[in-house]
Amino acid sequence: LNEYQEAALADIKSSFEAGKVTLLKGVTSSGKTEVYVKLIEECLEKGLQALYLLPEIALTTQLISRLQEYFGEKIAIYHSKYNVQERVEVWQNVLQSKPKAQLVIGARSAMYLPFCKLGLIIVDEEHESSFKQFDPAPRYHARDAAIVLGHFHKANILLGSATPSVESYYNTQTGKYGYAEITRRYGNVLMPDMELVDIKEAQRKRKMKGHFSERLFLEMEETLKEGSQIILFQNRRGFAPLMECLTCGHSPQCPNCDVSLTYHQYRNQLRCHYCGHHTALPEACFACGSPELDTKGFGTEQIEKEVKELFPEAKVGRMDLDTTRGKHGYEKIINAFEQQELDILVGTQMLTKGLDFRNVNLVGVMNADSLLNFPDYRAHEKTYQLLTQVSGRAGRTKKRGKVLIQTYNPYHQILKQVTTGDYVNMYKEQLYEREQFKYPP
Repeated sequence: LNEYQEAALADIKSSFEAGKVTLLKGVTSSGKTEVYVKLIEECLEKGLQALYLLPEIALTTQLISRLQEYFGEKIAIYHSKYNVQERVEVWQNVLQSKPKAQLVIGARSAMYLPFCKLGLIIVDEEHESSFKQFDPAPRYHARDAAIVLGHFHKANILLGSATPSVESYYNTQTGKYGYAEITRRYGNVLMPDMELVDIKEAQRKRKMKGHFSERLFLEMEETLKEGSQIILFQNRRGFAPLMECLTCGHSPQCPNCDVSLTYHQYRNQLRCHYCGHHTALPEACFACGSPELDTKGFGTEQIEKEVKELFPEAKVGRMDLDTTRGKHGYEKIINAFEQQELDILVGTQMLTKGLDFRNVNLVGVMNADSLLNFPDYRAHEKTYQLLTQVSGRAGRTKKRGKVLIQTYNPYHQILKQVTTGDYVNMYKEQLYEREQFKYPP
């Protein structure tokens, strides 16, 4: 560990001794995982079990290979892509009187394993909204449930994140939680250079190539010449989120959910992203019979297609719910990108979570406004977290990375705070706004 990690570790231990839940705020690529490893080692030496919770299955695949170097056979992995036989095996390994599985890594369902002596719970990326389970009941938030589970076992609880949620940070400010911080990236690598690109202006001057501003296009060319990799982030999957008739303005809707159907080009069908209902692409409008149908908006499929047209010699991959259907879907894409078989990776928010790619020098955010204008009082907080996390994928080793964020409104307060990395002011403003409207915390 370097001195900053050592200091954070000492802070964590002292607040554990006071019996507090502790929040570790470390900037992206500051080596939080190494701090976790040290804590897990100490916990296992005492003969206790440790639980490591992650928001996304995509993250577990990358983390496992790292932790196996340290803990080898003591690791058990548990998530929803496992079949029944594998689940039973993990269950048995956790349950034995001298448990074979001493460290359990998993998504939120891993909390329900029958631990006999839990000593440490780590919730990584604690701000992540994937920890909240909406769909089948019981509806719960894995971070809060993990804290309750920790109290049952009298275990130490550590929450880690580069952009903590407003609630957790508020708890540290009021003294309910302990707090530790790492302010520097590992090896003193600089934080990425962030730039806002005004696409309203670019469209007025006709300087857009499809959905790419000239600025982003030129940076991509340069990055590819250097032999570095690029990540493009777009928060919608499919080809286009809306199909509309140009004559009467009717757009096809899902018969079960009353939401507009998303056009998926590779299967040539319209799909509902809530219930999975799908129909073949209509030749003519359902309402008036006019053959003039047009798509509105854009998703990852369309970006992938445009990138292939703009850079025909580059290898392009896509990572979203459609390409990671299978059990090993994640691993294939992540490994291909790590081994530099792909030059450009287009993806949804799966890409933004703590993944660590060595050779990425450019991150492009296709449209930041689709995140900001969400009807949710946490929208601004989430935008700050998402953009900070996605920018943290750039320039993690030697060279300083670059992040380009395309937006129609480059003067927006949140986007300015993202580019300057100003978490504290973002927190204060959000808290002030929430006080006005009596929102939590």
